[in-house]
Amino acid sequence: MHPLPDGSLATLAALDAAAHRTVRAGLLLPWANVAVETELPRLGLRNTVFHHARLVPASRATAIDESFWHGLRAASADALDSLSHVELDAVLLACTSAGFTGGPPLPVGMTTAFDAMLAALAASDVTRVVLATPYPTEVTEAEAGALAEAGIDVLAHASLGQDDGYPQVTTDQVLALVDGLPQHALDAAHAVVLSCTGWHTLQAVTELEQRLRTPVFSSNLAMALFAARLSSGVTA
Repeated sequence: MHPLPDGSLATLAALDAAAHRTVRAGLLLPWANVAVETELPRLGLRNTVFHHARLVPASRATAIDESFWHGLRAASADALDSLSHVELDAVLLACTSAGFTGGPPLPVGMTTAFDAMLAALAASDVTRVVLATPYPTEVTEAEAGALAEAGIDVLAHASLGQDDGYPQVTTDQVLALVDGLPQHALDAAHAVVLSCTGWHTLQAVTELEQRLRTPVFSSNLAMALFAARLSSGVTA
């Protein structure tokens, strides 16, 4: 099914309007993440309820590195247990980088934000993207490689080079990061990917979609789209 509006926000609104049931989604959040709980309520979904639990890595770190990602994955079973009395239709690990960097196995049926991004791109027939992240360069390169393995051609990528402090990234910084990408890549891309659940990107998504006339998918929007497709019964 692809008779949906262009643009991630318009698609999300159309899916929510077509919903035939309420979906309850568990969201397992990195313990210092504030952007997910800020942005998802602003999307106005009427047929999706998000239930939150915190993931505290054993290292008690907030900067992304191997111990952080492995700690989140290791903590996911206990966090999921805290939601065991809620009848959930889906469970999302709300960390994008934990989805492509490996580590301990996740509970069966859990979807990472990276998985949700792949699903959003596939549902929109996107095979060429430009990628912008707040991550260190090597993490961004690892994501570009993971996207390529999934059949998504990353035409160009850019990053802020940060391993922490994502909530403090401003909309102007996000816009400048995308504006710094090669114009030929922006012109050829089917979509812009703003990866990371920890930075605030909704205003940037709106401005970029209007300016570039290209769909823009953020990690938080990808998770919302994943849940909205469940509520509307759309699987492709």
